[in-house]
Amino acid sequence: MTTPAPHTAMAPPSGWVQRWSHLVRSGGTVLDVACGGGRHLAWFAARGHAVTGIDIDTQAASGQVPAARLVQADIEQGPWPLAKAAGVHEEFDAVVVTNYLWRPLWGHLLASLAPGGVLLYETFSTGNETVGRPSRPDFLLQRAELLQVCAGLRIVAFEEGTLEQPARFVQRIAAVREVQNGQPPALPPVYLL
Repeated sequence: MTTPAPHTAMAPPSGWVQRWSHLVRSGGTVLDVACGGGRHLAWFAARGHAVTGIDIDTQAASGQVPAARLVQADIEQGPWPLAKAAGVHEEFDAVVVTNYLWRPLWGHLLASLAPGGVLLYETFSTGNETVGRPSRPDFLLQRAELLQVCAGLRIVAFEEGTLEQPARFVQRIAAVREVQNGQPPALPPVYLL
């Protein structure tokens, strides 16, 4: 009989995600895309949210956040795993993405926001190639790219610059899909320069 390996210590949640978590509807649903070890799933679950994580490998998250609904999927090569039907997405009160960029997902991420839903996004940006990895342009946001992508949302906060320990260039946004006259506004198509 083998003894299960002890869980490794989980990294703390992103300070950006913590700072803007209060925007998520109390008890609302949260989707963490590329959830990794589950640090943001654990953060939101502890705050009383129903959490769903997507990653190509969900084993680490399952050990850390047993209450999470985990979806194992290759979101870069396969179809969006949370599509209910063609063009219809499962919606969440928050979509969280950190340290991950795959531009073909923009439409899916925005379509997954429920009316009043919050997008919390933080990842590496241009300039990071001067201090470390990632360094390929495919994995670095261009200047103000998150503002362009979120043009149909209400921008609550946006930052672009450098962080220390470790040194890195980042871009991050907190944006809300507003509800007007009982209906969310239509989201414009996403065009990237």
